[in-house]
This record gives sequence, C-alpha cells and structure tokens, in this order.
Amino acid sequence: MSSENSGSGGAGETFRILTRPIVWPYTALVTGRADPLPPDRPWPFWLRWTWRFGAGRMPFSLATQILDMIIAVATLFGTYSLLQNQTAKTEPFVPHYYLFICSLALSLPLAMRQRHPVGAWRLSVFALLVTSVHGWMLDQPNDMPYVPGGVFVLILVLYTVAVRSPRGVTIGAGLTVWAGAFLIDQQNPAGPMVVVLLPLLAGYLVRQRHLAGRELEERDEAAQRELAEQERRHRDTEAVLKERQRIARELHDVVAHHMSMIAIQAEAAPYTVPEVPDKIRSDLAEIRATALDALTEMRRILGVLRSEDGAETAPQPGLERLDTLLAGTHGTGLSVHTKVVGELDGLPQGVSITAYRILQEALSNAMRHAPGSRVDVELIQKEGILLLSVINGPPSTGERSTLSPPGSGHGLVGMRERAAMLHGGLTAKPTPEGGFAVTATLPLRPEA
Repeated sequence: MSSENSGSGGAGETFRILTRPIVWPYTALVTGRADPLPPDRPWPFWLRWTWRFGAGRMPFSLATQILDMIIAVATLFGTYSLLQNQTAKTEPFVPHYYLFICSLALSLPLAMRQRHPVGAWRLSVFALLVTSVHGWMLDQPNDMPYVPGGVFVLILVLYTVAVRSPRGVTIGAGLTVWAGAFLIDQQNPAGPMVVVLLPLLAGYLVRQRHLAGRELEERDEAAQRELAEQERRHRDTEAVLKERQRIARELHDVVAHHMSMIAIQAEAAPYTVPEVPDKIRSDLAEIRATALDALTEMRRILGVLRSEDGAETAPQPGLERLDTLLAGTHGTGLSVHTKVVGELDGLPQGVSITAYRILQEALSNAMRHAPGSRVDVELIQKEGILLLSVINGPPSTGERSTLSPPGSGHGLVGMRERAAMLHGGLTAKPTPEGGFAVTATLPLRPEA
C-alpha cells in the first residue's frame, strides 16, 4: 500500500511539473491575482529630493498614480496621432473613433497598473495583439509590427505584475507575451523576448527584496512582542515575589512572635509557682513542644514564601512521622485508637504527604470541636489505594468545644483540594452519634 501511494505521489508530481507551462499562462490570463496595494509605501531614497518641490510630501502611492495618469494621457494622444498618420497612408477609410478606442485600450492599462496590475496586463496584451497583428495599421509591417506606445505601456505593466504578483502569475505573464510575440513576429521573436525578460527580472528582484524586508520586519515585531511578554511576566513574577515577602514579614512579625511567646511562657510557668502539679507541668511541656513544632513549620513556610521560585527549603512530613503526629495528641484529652492495614513504607511521596496533612487537620478539628472524645484512625493500603478515615465521637461530658477563630473554615476545603490533586476523593460529615467522620481515598498511582 505504501509503495502504491508513493508511486502515485511521484506520478502526480511529475504531471504537475510537466503541465506547469500550461497552468501558468492560464493562471495569469484567468485566475491570477496580485497582492493588495501597500497602504503606506515610503518614498525611495533616490527620490527624497522631491521634498524640496513639495511633491515628496504627498503619499508615494498617490504620486505614482498621478504620474501614471500623466504618462497614460501623453501615450493616448501620441498613439492616436501615430495610428491616424499611418492609417491615412494605408487604410484611409478606418474610422477615427476606432483609432481612438485602440489608443485608449493601449494607454489605459498604465493608469490601472497600481490598483489592478494583472487586469491591466490582460487589457494591455489584448490591445497590443489586436492592433499589432501583421502590422496592418503601419506602413512598414516587417520592420515595426508593434505599436510603440503599447509596447512601452506593456513593459511598465509587466514590471508591476512581477513586483506585486506570485511567481506563477509572473512566469505565466511572461510565457503568454512570448507566445504572442512569436505569433506576431515569427521572423524575429528573440528581440521581444529580451524586452519582456528585463522588466520581469527587475520586478522579480524588487519583489524578493520587499518580501525579505517584510519578513525581517515581522521577525522584529515578533521579537518585540516576545520581549514585551517576557517583561510583563517578569513584572508579574516580581509583584508575586514582593507580595510573598510581605506576607512572610507579616507572619514573622505577628504569628511567629506570638508562638515564641507561648513557648517561652509555657516553659517559664512551672518555675513561677513551685507547687505546680505534675499534670499541669506535663501539659505546659506539651504546649511548649507544640509551639516549637509550629515555629518549625512557620520557618519552613517563610522559606517557601521568600524563595523566588517557591521551591521547598525542607522536606515535608509524611506518614513516616505518623507516630510523632499521634504522640502529639497525648495530653490533649483525646483517646486515639489507630489501626493500620498493609504496608505504609514506600508510598509515593505525594500520597504520604497528603495523607499526613489530612490526618493532621482531622485530628486538629477533633481537638477543637470534640475535646476528650474517642478518635478512631484507620489507614488501609490495598489494591493500589490508600484508605484513610478519622472518626471522632461527641465531646466528653464536661468538655466544651473551642470556637474557630474568625476567618477560618478553610481546613476542609484544603483537605478536599489535596485529595483532588491526587485524583482521589474526600468526604467529611457528622455521624449519627454526634461526632464527625473524615474519609479519604487516595490512589497510589495517578490516573492515566
């Protein structure tokens, strides 16, 4: 199948190459289109002197159109006078209005070439062919089979076609004119071919220069846009970094300061009153240890906020610190019962960190809202999924829940976001016994 396709493609390409000499003239005569007129063409450097006379102050396109109109009018009357004098000798009964129409057809393409170069070329070829066949309007058909004014107009129009048209249209126009010249003057076709080739080659070179300049301008514009986009991203990154540094300063000045004071006061309190019971002394030590852990976490967060790329400056805790996390609940009044099924070693780091944070937040909620309650913690690893559940009962008798500080309430949202990040799920809802249950399902491998 592949060999057939390749062979078919090669035959098709060969056919297209062989038919190009026919397709190109058809394109120029029927379907060809030129590029739109540039809206703001600058004056060539060798015409800058026209500023002294005021002509250079008008748009270049308007100036060239006016010049073409002047030359077209001069060509019209010059050609009409020439045809009138020649036909008076050979064909005295040719109507003058017919001569004027022929002169107009030969001259009008010059006035059209700026707006419609391909259409102007088609009209010029048709008019020159009609008026030059066998030189029937001239008294020396063998020496001068073409109308000079029409040849002059055709040369200018061919140059414009080469400047403003694709390569296929330009080549098709040249082949068509060469074929017409061969039909009109079979004895000396080489001269017209050279005359046609010069404006086509000059126009093609000018077009390539314009295209190269346009491509360079587009590259410069693209580079400028990319530079502007990079500067904008740099400003955005700098603004984010400054905001993170501001938040870090506020956290350091406010939260870290208060946590340090809590730790210092908890450490100094037993020494201010010698008769402090051992239970209170143990609770104060636990408060101090919790405050120091909070300060450690705070310093890690400050390091992240102050880093430009937000990279972690310390490893985040995972389930390898489960015992430490559960030990931190001792002395809080909670009765924590843990059940672990399966191996927790070797879990993916993201799953381990997410499970630790969800468990940490769930235990913190139980401490605040259900002090003295029983908390059942289950971790089950099976079939590529880690099941985590934290279920606490109602507060024990005589205990009151702690109100959440203003502006909180993002704990459950954060837990759900962490689970969703691993394509898992999390539910948090009250239990019929008056407690609260948090259940998370965390895939050990990301979904495809």
